[in-house]
Amino acid sequence: MKILISMLILFSSITSKVIFDFNEKSNIKDWLIVDDVVMGGKSSGTFSLSKEGFGVFEGNILLDNNGGFSSVRYGFQKIQVKNHTKIVIKLRGDGKEYQFRIKANSDDYYSYIAPFKTSGEWEEIEIPLKEMYPSFRGKKLDKPNFTENYIEEITFLIGNKKKEKFKLLIDKIEVK
Repeated sequence: MKILISMLILFSSITSKVIFDFNEKSNIKDWLIVDDVVMGGKSSGTFSLSKEGFGVFEGNILLDNNGGFSSVRYGFQKIQVKNHTKIVIKLRGDGKEYQFRIKANSDDYYSYIAPFKTSGEWEEIEIPLKEMYPSFRGKKLDKPNFTENYIEEITFLIGNKKKEKFKLLIDKIEVK
């Protein structure tokens, strides 16, 4: 029985890699907000830790001065993903559509993107890595979908081309 349990623990650790698991003591100093103010816009987002231990990405999207987006970005030591097929995110949104973005190299000018819609309830969003497409400044690039062996940056972005308030609670992000 001990051997079976050990094998199950080993197998589960091989099939899943945690990128970030939020809790009351999480250090979120490496999560950075990037809003449309970098291009003259007036949107504003914040990232904080709730008293329950969830990451909270919230704010206001404004369309003034050709604005319209807010994002929160997290860079980390490279994680090997070549034996994994998807990203799984446990979150609670506000019924709005967001984008999840990854970069194989943080210096790349483009990201691989997967849009997802939230339900307003706690849910697990599953994003197949091979379906993430390359994009730069909202334009899909003429390059293949994600096939890299590593990732070292993730981003949540909202930019629905309308003025709106948003709030996304994040519990856990992992590669499976």
